[in-house]
Amino acid sequence: MWGTMTPTSQPRPLALSPSRASDYKRCPLQYRLRTIDRIPEPTTEAQVKGTLVHAVLEEMFTWPREERTYPAAVKRLKPHWERMRSDAPECAAPVQDEYQLLVDARTLLRGYFTMENPLGFDAHAQEMPVDFTLPNGVPVRGFIDRVDIAPTGEVRVVDYKTGKKPQLRYSQDAQFQMRFYALVYWRLFGVIPTQLKLMYLKVMDSMILTPSREELEYFERDLAELWWKIEADGKAGTFRPQESKLCGWCAFQSLCPVFGGTPPAYPGWPGSRADAVESE
Repeated sequence: MWGTMTPTSQPRPLALSPSRASDYKRCPLQYRLRTIDRIPEPTTEAQVKGTLVHAVLEEMFTWPREERTYPAAVKRLKPHWERMRSDAPECAAPVQDEYQLLVDARTLLRGYFTMENPLGFDAHAQEMPVDFTLPNGVPVRGFIDRVDIAPTGEVRVVDYKTGKKPQLRYSQDAQFQMRFYALVYWRLFGVIPTQLKLMYLKVMDSMILTPSREELEYFERDLAELWWKIEADGKAGTFRPQESKLCGWCAFQSLCPVFGGTPPAYPGWPGSRADAVESE
């Protein structure tokens, strides 16, 4: 969503995604304002850049293998940028230097081709939507950047990152995201991914995880506990602020009691898809 901080329409029933889970763990009030009140935030240039690079890589895997080259991918940056500006002109607002945006995006593509050779395999799925309820009743939603399936049946879940690779002690969110999608894939298709791969294009480095059934079962229980906390806050309306070093980057400071602000009137718990299913 591009735009400024103004309220939008009533949200659809809620589900848990990696980013929304991170929001709640970081600050319940931030989760509420972003997910329930749905107050849009100013888009950053880094987000625009990431969207642009993801779009080019997604298109590239629709080409014949022999055409998946770095020069061919670079040629698609400008057309995709023009399409982004046409579809959502406001996405250009945070971009200070359009030429530099394209240069930076080209560097990220170079990082991808340094790390991986797309001539040797095909993607099984890209931007795979997931939107269902886990067996334990937790509604989940999101998109998996890429799924690869080897001729021998092994599954690899891949996610592209265009920002910095976090230090190990700050990598919890990244690992949470990959375990989330591994769990979702397993519950959807009955196959535990052999490998989870985060590709940090800027630094040409990867984070690789190998999930086990036991690990994913523990993760599923942790996910349920997190969702129950969100539901309890949602029904009671008690999303409290949680101050941290990340507050300096929060777009909701003017609405946060920690900074002297006042949140808008609580619009009420919109429910979840799981709630809707139970009521039918």
